[in-house]
Amino acid sequence: MHDTTALLIELGAIILALGLLGRLAGKFGFSPIPLYLLAGLAFGHGGILPLQASEEFVATGAEIGVILLLLLLGLEYSASELVTNLKTQYPSGAVDFVLNATPGAVMALLLGWGPVAAVALAGVTWISSSGVIAKVLGDLRRLGNRETPVVLSVLVLEDLSMALYLPVLTALLAGVSLAGGAAVTLLIALGTVGAVLYVALCHGRLVSRAVSSDNAEMLLLVVFGLALLVSGVAQHLQVSAAVGAFLVGIALSGEVAEGAGSLLTPLRDLFAAVFFVFFGLHTDPADIPPVLAPALALAAVTTLTKVATGYWAARRAGISVNGRWRAGGTLVARGEFSIVIAGLAVGVEPGIGPLATAYVLILLVLGPLAARWTEPLARRLTTRSRTGNWSDTTVPAELGEVVRANG
Repeated sequence: MHDTTALLIELGAIILALGLLGRLAGKFGFSPIPLYLLAGLAFGHGGILPLQASEEFVATGAEIGVILLLLLLGLEYSASELVTNLKTQYPSGAVDFVLNATPGAVMALLLGWGPVAAVALAGVTWISSSGVIAKVLGDLRRLGNRETPVVLSVLVLEDLSMALYLPVLTALLAGVSLAGGAAVTLLIALGTVGAVLYVALCHGRLVSRAVSSDNAEMLLLVVFGLALLVSGVAQHLQVSAAVGAFLVGIALSGEVAEGAGSLLTPLRDLFAAVFFVFFGLHTDPADIPPVLAPALALAAVTTLTKVATGYWAARRAGISVNGRWRAGGTLVARGEFSIVIAGLAVGVEPGIGPLATAYVLILLVLGPLAARWTEPLARRLTTRSRTGNWSDTTVPAELGEVVRANG
């Protein structure tokens, strides 16, 4: 009884604090994500008010938050749009890997951690956070922008790449030959992705018809349950739960997608906030100062490389210059995958945990800011370089509306 009471009190305090922080962020017109992270630091190990009873619940809530973020992102797009974008954007996935995995690998070698740790840290710096970016796109009302499908293509390519990367990394960490057990795990992971993608592409209408219901309660339960089930099975088979949830969203279409989206949005907002708090909860502020210098260096370099990745991918898709900068800024945030990868590698190199945590926290704060300000800053700098005069950098309101309307 005492544990239940403590759990309710702690959860009530967390959710109330998140609500107040969200209102504060809305009042000043910026993303609440950095405030959610600070709340996590305050409630976490070494914080002002460490939690005791609700850590396990918050961890589960964080996983549900990622699933809901990616499910609703998938509901915004059709299977045909996904396939078209993946076919055209796979070179962007290769550029993304080279530009963003290399700094992590180089940093690990410079720190003397060895090749296996280099592979792990390369993954930490390579993968953007689908969960954070989904939240940012919704907050900034950019889901309908022309560059957003390009951003999603890069994210999906990264998440699908995890089906290859994680089994290989796990084998390297365990000292297992890639020709042995890792090959079987890899085949299972690829088969799972292929099966879910096949169902989403070829039988999406049947899935939509099966889950369709005029009763809002039944629709909510069936869609939410299906997303959790597919995500759990995908994760069990060494595939990202986020990929499973995204593909469930892709498979649903028409009125089912619209109805499910409106019903699940409040749940997504609640659990997404819990997801961001979770990062802070497991970070002891005392662990950050010793690794702050390499974390800041990595964050600075990989912010530039992610912006370059998004800009290049959007240019290939024929997006305007402003849209290219928005795409680049949107991809900056790192998150859930980076933490998972670092957690796997801690046994080989203990220093990778604090470094990855500091790095992710920096980019979780910087990511939403980069998404909002990269394009205006680039436009201002470009105009200044052409005119040599700061006073000429103001863009008329009417012109701004035309630019936004045309991507």
